[in-house]
Amino acid sequence: MSRPTRAEGLEWVRQAVARFERPLVRYALHITGDAERARDVVQEAFLRLCDQDREYLRPHLTEWLYTVTRNLAIDVRRKEQRMRLLAEATADGHAAPGDPPGLPAEREDEYASVLTAMEELPNNQQEVIRLKFQHGLSYKQISEVTGLSVTNVGFLLHVGLKALRRRLAGEEGPRERQTARYGT
Repeated sequence: MSRPTRAEGLEWVRQAVARFERPLVRYALHITGDAERARDVVQEAFLRLCDQDREYLRPHLTEWLYTVTRNLAIDVRRKEQRMRLLAEATADGHAAPGDPPGLPAEREDEYASVLTAMEELPNNQQEVIRLKFQHGLSYKQISEVTGLSVTNVGFLLHVGLKALRRRLAGEEGPRERQTARYGT
């Protein structure tokens, strides 16, 4: 098999940018807490992609991009010693053009309730829920991105979603809140 030309390699990277840039920026934004830093992290991930063997990466490009983005974002957060989370409402302000101009007020209230409940979950539960439902990754992909076992990913999703359902239904008492928060 012949080696791909530089133009073919650049086209492959362009396609990856078109497909993954927005979701990766949203993902990095949750980790870094800053939109500019999130964009820088994603840009660095794509620069690193340019140096990779596309034939080797093609079968697991999604996992590779999310893993590199996650690691770079964590490095940025550690360097700056910032541990604050960005509110989801602020993240929505960075959505790309072409999104619907507005959602019905009732739906926005429900969304805000879910986000508020999510903030009460432990960080690892928040991360796997976001990767699954906001970014559409499989359990295996989440496992590869986070370094957790597939079984642990499933457990964290199960426990996190159960806690969210209870909170949203108003059924959770203080004991359940503490159990969900500490995973015990």
